[in-house]
Amino acid sequence: MSLIDISGNLLYVAFFCYLIGTFLFSGAIKEKKDTTASRAEKFGKVAIIITIIGFISHVAYFITRWIHTGHAPVSNMFEFTTAFGMFIVLSFIVIYYMYKVAALGVVALPIALLIIAYAAMFPTEVSPLVPSLQSHWLTIHVITAALGQSILAISSAAGLVYLMKNVNTKVLSFESIMFEIVMYFGVLVLGFVVATLTFSAVNYEAKFEYVDTLENVNQMTYTMPAIFGMNEYKELSEDKMTPIMEMPALIDARKLTTVVWSILFGSVLYLLIRLLLRRSVSSMLQPLVKRVNSELMDEIAYRSVLIGFPVFTLGALIFAMIWAQVAWSRFWGWDPKEVWALITWLYYAAFLHLRLSKGWEGKKTAWLTLVGFLIIMFNLIVVNLVIAGLHSYA
Repeated sequence: MSLIDISGNLLYVAFFCYLIGTFLFSGAIKEKKDTTASRAEKFGKVAIIITIIGFISHVAYFITRWIHTGHAPVSNMFEFTTAFGMFIVLSFIVIYYMYKVAALGVVALPIALLIIAYAAMFPTEVSPLVPSLQSHWLTIHVITAALGQSILAISSAAGLVYLMKNVNTKVLSFESIMFEIVMYFGVLVLGFVVATLTFSAVNYEAKFEYVDTLENVNQMTYTMPAIFGMNEYKELSEDKMTPIMEMPALIDARKLTTVVWSILFGSVLYLLIRLLLRRSVSSMLQPLVKRVNSELMDEIAYRSVLIGFPVFTLGALIFAMIWAQVAWSRFWGWDPKEVWALITWLYYAAFLHLRLSKGWEGKKTAWLTLVGFLIIMFNLIVVNLVIAGLHSYA
């Protein structure tokens, strides 16, 4: 067995440990009775041990892939996203030992699971680095940025737990509707996984020629039926779906097609869940957090941003600028990825301003953390998959 195969198996072990840990943390949520609380404590101990085993396996995957490739495994979408999931689990473990809140594991671990599942849909093969990636500053920049985002993700997990307890999902209101929309976006990530697996199972493939931004003629292979066509496209495969609309060269039509199919599959999945359960997703999850300490969740959400913000600043802005100077001989170029990193930074700077100077706490903080996570996920999914730029290799 090759080192890359061992690395892949270690990632599988980590995934299943996190899955088991999620169920055990669900059993670790305390009830009123002392006997139940004692059982919950035992569940919590086993859950965190299995989660740590999964994390060690995840780190071993990261190291073995690094040894095999000869460079840090953060140079493509699969590698970066699995690393992001690993750092989310690391951040959760640290927070858990600080606060001992089992309910946080019921949210944080599924987020990591979804991100790893999302990563698994991308090509896993090792490919040579392009010149702009052959820099130690890339490793420093990406790892630090991923770590900062993972800590910010824990703030959103705490904010989600806070809202799960404090939003009245039984009454139709603007707040309950917005919270259900958040649940819907979570299901859309599952939709991406289901869509990818479905079309992969039938070996769908369609080839097109297109003209890129430099007026070069290239070939593109779609693994999902083409809803959108690349710039000045020409079909090379017979009996395949004809694109409904042609996109300009700035937009990666293949990846936009993937996003749209994910939304379609996710929406159908969401409707099936609603029809089968006959209630909203948020109300289904609410019993898991009914005994959570809201003030503690608010504190975790705030402190996570307080720690994650400077780490993100270092990785996504300062170290990124140094790498950009090394790779492209300029610190800043208004590339879509750079712009969105700045937007993310400005958002969390505004978050801290509102918290410290305006006294925004409780639900306000919780909602802000969720919006922040949506901004991070927009960067991970839409900016990476749809908008063409110097970071398109990601």
